[in-house]
Amino acid sequence: MDASLLIIQTLNGVQLGLLLFLVASGLTLVFGILDFVNLAHAALYMVGAFICASLTYALGNFVLAVLLALPLTAVVGLVVERTVARPLYSRGHLDQVLATFGLILVFETLAHMIWGPAGMSVPLPDSLNGQTTLPGGIQIPTFRLVIIGAGLAAAGGLFWLVNYTRLGMLIRAGASNRTMVSALGINIQLLFSLVFALGAALAGLAGMLIAPITEASIGMGHSIIITAFVVIIVGGIGSMKGAFVAAILIGLIDTLGRSFIDDLFKLVMSSEAAENAAPAISAMLIYIIMAAVLAFRPQGLFPPKVR
Repeated sequence: MDASLLIIQTLNGVQLGLLLFLVASGLTLVFGILDFVNLAHAALYMVGAFICASLTYALGNFVLAVLLALPLTAVVGLVVERTVARPLYSRGHLDQVLATFGLILVFETLAHMIWGPAGMSVPLPDSLNGQTTLPGGIQIPTFRLVIIGAGLAAAGGLFWLVNYTRLGMLIRAGASNRTMVSALGINIQLLFSLVFALGAALAGLAGMLIAPITEASIGMGHSIIITAFVVIIVGGIGSMKGAFVAAILIGLIDTLGRSFIDDLFKLVMSSEAAENAAPAISAMLIYIIMAAVLAFRPQGLFPPKVR
């Protein structure tokens, strides 16, 4: 096993894990506080990527486009909360799933009408488009390190917001007892709108960061939303700490599994059999982890504290 390849794939796994955390943290906020299952989170991930792509071409500056696209994606989240989510808060999860699945189709049709069927590549500035040499002579794309830095900064900011600000106190209180919070004079509907908008902005940020690598395209959120649900199940539904740890774990398992599981199989079986079995097993790894967690610790690795 090549040590440099292991380091590169580990960094790729951390990058994937942080992108998953950005998506999963929004899901965790919305489900943990609003008790709302939002499949349309995948569409907000896509919308963020398309808005950023359009602004990048209009302004010629990717960083400025991201800074402007974040509040615009949050506004889209506010509109979704006001028009679709709010009437469904008192309904069952099945109604929420059906409504937000339909919303995915609406968003994808609108994206087709506005941006066309082809994807949009997002150009990076020269300062982000090169290679960075790590100790030991290992080279990695600079933008992947930027994604890791941005993901860690967003995670740190979210931790600070939830734990050390008045808004975070209200979010935690609303998650524990929304009736009491409302009785104390807090505008619970406004709080729910802000939480939904924050979740939309986090999903949109993940889409903006991955768009220069994969391009903004219709349906780009389908695969990551499934993996994000795996993350929140493994970490513990409603737990921000669990979402972070599980996202990094799932990102590393998925990336390293796809890169090295065939080498492990070759130790116990023929090369041909290992090469045939490895792709299928590597694709199943994260779901095997989820099944194991559900079997032995169904509340997740780091379930939220419940009084």
